[in-house]
Amino acid sequence: AGVLIISAGTISLIWNRGFRMGAEKRSIFFALLTGVMIASYTVIDGIGVRLSGSPAAYIGWLFILSPLPLASIAILRRRSQAFVYIRNNWKPAVLGGCLNMGSYGLSIWALSLAAMAHVSAMRETSVIIAALIGTQLLGESFGKRRIVAAITVAIGVVLIAS
Repeated sequence: AGVLIISAGTISLIWNRGFRMGAEKRSIFFALLTGVMIASYTVIDGIGVRLSGSPAAYIGWLFILSPLPLASIAILRRRSQAFVYIRNNWKPAVLGGCLNMGSYGLSIWALSLAAMAHVSAMRETSVIIAALIGTQLLGESFGKRRIVAAITVAIGVVLIAS
């Protein structure tokens, strides 16, 4: 029930003036594809961290190995531009990398302790955090819809924790 309530609260954020299929088919396709990818890597990470026997080792190897293909592609495609970008932006890149390691590492660690559905649903509460950031940093209105969505997600989280 908690997972369903969190999902409903998160999905409610997209309904501004009802659900229109017309011009939004491409957006819906990419949103669903993103959901499939998130579900896939959540299941893979959940199985991997449990089979590894050591969440810390699994997380460590993941963060050592996963950037290599992306960095290689960037360097091969952009050559000198990649190095200029790194030289000019290394501080925010290191900060972002550390924050990513912390948040994703906690998620993987949680997958070693709890049911995958529960961890996945809890991770999606970040949508509400993003909505709050949007209001504070981007000047977006929070409105009744976002308040109801945030309360719905919070209720779902409480149900999962119970």
